[in-house]
Amino acid sequence: MKAELGRKAIHLLIALVPTLTAMECMGRSNTALLLMGGILLYTAAESLRFLGFAPPLISAITSAVEREKEKGNFILGPVTLGLGALLTIVLFPPVIARAAIYALAFGDSAASLAGKCFGRIRPAFLSGKSLEGCMACFTAAALAAYLIFHDWKIAAATGTAAMIVDILPFEDFDNLLLPLAAGFVILLIK
Repeated sequence: MKAELGRKAIHLLIALVPTLTAMECMGRSNTALLLMGGILLYTAAESLRFLGFAPPLISAITSAVEREKEKGNFILGPVTLGLGALLTIVLFPPVIARAAIYALAFGDSAASLAGKCFGRIRPAFLSGKSLEGCMACFTAAALAAYLIFHDWKIAAATGTAAMIVDILPFEDFDNLLLPLAAGFVILLIK
């Protein structure tokens, strides 16, 4: 559980992206460059770690939060997380990007933590995920969207999109697809 908490703490950092894009000194362009640089830095460090040359800081963090099934493999989650946020700020207007990235940061994190802590009901159609985790994802993503748009229809659609992507067996690619799905749904409704 300690590794999962560390993993989700890192995951929640992506919620800073909308704040960075709104800052006058950063904006969308510089935030996009920062995300690209972070993705490239992580990819280089993870590639070195995978080859047996572990750069101290990044590799120590990666090793501390890796899941059992990731041991001995390139850990893709941070790459897809960064790409999901990057594509979202590039493709959508700022307010929609903010809601979509918050759906990723808070919805996906809530799903994982609720599923691990409280998940008891695991129907076969959820591919091993819990109903409690799915509801936590929906609630967190919907609440984030509601606080931005003050519209229950947009909130429910955002929560539903986030929950569907989280349910599907995309593994680490949910980090990429969840904000894009949420942003697209908001764009259609708004």
